[in-house]
Amino acid sequence: MTKSVLLVGVGGQGTITAAKLLTTGLLEAGCDVKMSEIHGMSQRGGTVSSHVRYNADGQVCSPVIGEKDADILVSFEQMEALRWIDYVKPDGAIVTSTEKIDCQSVLTGRSAYPGNIIEELKKVGGQVFVINASEEAAKLGSSKVANVILLGMIVKYMGLEHIDWEKIIRENVKKNFIEMNLKALELGKSLI
Repeated sequence: MTKSVLLVGVGGQGTITAAKLLTTGLLEAGCDVKMSEIHGMSQRGGTVSSHVRYNADGQVCSPVIGEKDADILVSFEQMEALRWIDYVKPDGAIVTSTEKIDCQSVLTGRSAYPGNIIEELKKVGGQVFVINASEEAAKLGSSKVANVILLGMIVKYMGLEHIDWEKIIRENVKKNFIEMNLKALELGKSLI
């Protein structure tokens, strides 16, 4: 059965890095995997999304996740979770960081950052996991490992612990940050 993971955030949060680590692990586990990424104006704080679809026993025909098709939505910024909420299956899960990053329309005063986002997410019907990933990452030594904390949450929720994530991280992360990323992965797994 094909599973779909939608990762969304704002440019610079490591959304695509997390998706690439996830994809690498799934490929090494023998899954058929398709990944699609959309950068938008990511270098200017715009939306970034990565679609990862995988199947351990069959073929994945398309990398694109449609509405009501994501088994899990992982958001690095809470307004992005709200923006992509229609893509979550009725029984799907949402993992969101509580981080708030003002988009261009908020920065210019054309709109206000929405309130009560977490309450809106909980109305979807599936499980909702809320964490301040940047704050937890800072406790490990760098807010830049927030993406790997969220990756750990995906790994646990999707039942992917059998994959050698330590190997994946050791082969794909800069040497100076390997141990911190391994701790971030374990922390994320413990939060589900």
